[in-house]
Amino acid sequence: MSDPTRTRKLRLRAALAVAAVTGLGATALTALPAAAAGETVTVQYRQSATGSDQVEPWLKVVNTGTTSVPLSQVKVRYYFKADAGASYTYACSWAVKGCANLTGTFGTLANPTATADRYLEIGFTAGAGSLAPGADTGDMQLRFHRSNWQPLNQSDDYSFGPDRTTYANWSKVTAAVGGVPVWGTAPAGNEPTPTPTDPTTPPPTGGAALFDDFDYTGHTDPAINAHGWSVRSNSGGPGVPGATWAPENVTFAKEGTNSIMNLRTSTAGTGESTRHTEILTRATKFKNGTYAARVRFSDAPLSGPDGDRVVQTFFTINDLKAPMADDYAEYDFEYLPNGGWGEPANILYTTSWETYRPDPWEAVNAHSEVRASYAGWHDLVVTVDDTAIVYYVDGQEFGRHDSRYLPERPMSINFNQWLIDLAGQTSTTPRAYDQKVDYVLHVKDQVLTPAQVAAKVGAYRSAGTKFEDSVPAAQ
Repeated sequence: MSDPTRTRKLRLRAALAVAAVTGLGATALTALPAAAAGETVTVQYRQSATGSDQVEPWLKVVNTGTTSVPLSQVKVRYYFKADAGASYTYACSWAVKGCANLTGTFGTLANPTATADRYLEIGFTAGAGSLAPGADTGDMQLRFHRSNWQPLNQSDDYSFGPDRTTYANWSKVTAAVGGVPVWGTAPAGNEPTPTPTDPTTPPPTGGAALFDDFDYTGHTDPAINAHGWSVRSNSGGPGVPGATWAPENVTFAKEGTNSIMNLRTSTAGTGESTRHTEILTRATKFKNGTYAARVRFSDAPLSGPDGDRVVQTFFTINDLKAPMADDYAEYDFEYLPNGGWGEPANILYTTSWETYRPDPWEAVNAHSEVRASYAGWHDLVVTVDDTAIVYYVDGQEFGRHDSRYLPERPMSINFNQWLIDLAGQTSTTPRAYDQKVDYVLHVKDQVLTPAQVAAKVGAYRSAGTKFEDSVPAAQ
C-alpha cells in the first residue's frame, strides 16, 4: 500500500473493524465435486532425517483410482507437534514434478493432541499436471525447520516414522482430492470432513483481461512502461522514514521455463541505507472481477541478521480524496514474516478497506488473518462482485468480507515490499529480503474460482502469450 500512515492502520484494527474475521477453512459457497468419483490416491512416505536440525518428510502421491487426477486438486497433510513458541519454514529440496509446482503451508489443528497441533499442507499448481491411473508424482523431497534454526524435536510428531527409510504407504499422512478426504487418518479429533472446493469447469471465454508473465530484461526495459507499469522511484511512505524506493531493485530472471519478477528490499539499519521496492499500474481502471498472482514470500534475509519487520504484498488501491471519503477502496494481501503492528511473529493478513482518516486516526475495514509461516510460493486470488470480496490462498478460501467494503471507484494493481520500521532488528549489518512474482491476472467483471484462474493462466502460457491488456480505460 502506498499510504504513509500504514504503520498505524492495523494496530487499531480490532476496535475499528466492523466485520468479523473469516479464517482459513471457512465454508465456500460452491458445490462439492461428485464425491470425487473414481479419484483415489494414497501417500507413500519415507523419512530422510532423524536428527534435531530439520524434519525431512519425503513423499509420493499415487493414483490408485480409475480416472486421471489433476494434482492442483490434491492436498497432502503431514502432522507434527510444534516446539513451544516456534515458527516454521518450509522448503523443497527436489521434486520430480518441480519444486516450483509445489506449495507448502502450515496450519493449526482445531483439536491439539499430544503428538500433533500443527500440520504442513502440500499442494500443487496447475503446472504439476495430472496423474493417470496407476501413476505417481515421483519423489517430493521436502523439509521444514524452525525459522530461527533452533533445535527441534520430531520424536513426538504424529506423522514421523523413524523406521521408515524406504517408500511405503503411510496412513499417518492424509490426502484429499477436490476437498474430499481419500487417504489416511488424522490425529484424533481432527478427522477431515469434505469441504467445498472449486469446480473444474473451464473459465468463461472472452471478456477483458490483464495478464502479465513479467518477461522483461530489467527495470529500464521500455516494454514495462509500454505495458502500463510504473516502477516506483519517488520518496514517501509507507515504511522507514528517509528510505529510498529503488527501481533498480526490481529485477527479472528465468526460473525454469517461467520468467520471474523479484522485488528486493535491503537495509543496513538506517533510514538512509534502506531500499524499498514497488511496481504498480499507472492506470486506475480495475474494479469488479478476479485478481490473481503467484507470489513467493520469504521468511529470512538472503544474508545477514534476520528480524526486520518486513511487509510483502499484492494489493489493489485508489486514492483517498478526503478523510473518511466513502469512495476509497483497497484490498490487500500482506505477509509479515517477522511480525509487526503488535504481532510477535509471522502472520498473513487480507484486508478490505472502506475508508480511513489519517489524523486523528480512524479506519473502517475488515480483515482476516492466519498466524503461520507462508514462506514459499502461493497462489493468491481475490474476487470482487456486487455482494462480497473473497480472498483465496492456494485454492482455499481465506477471508470473505461483505458488501460494505465494495469499491465505488476503479483501482490500480500493486506489488511492494518494505520495512515498517527498524525496531525489529537494530544491527547495522547489511541484509536484504526478496519477494518474487510469477504472474498477475485480472479478469474484468468475471468471478473465477482458483481452479479456473489456474486454467486461464495455463491457457495463456500454452499459447505463448506473455502479456495482454484488453481492460478499457476507466470511464
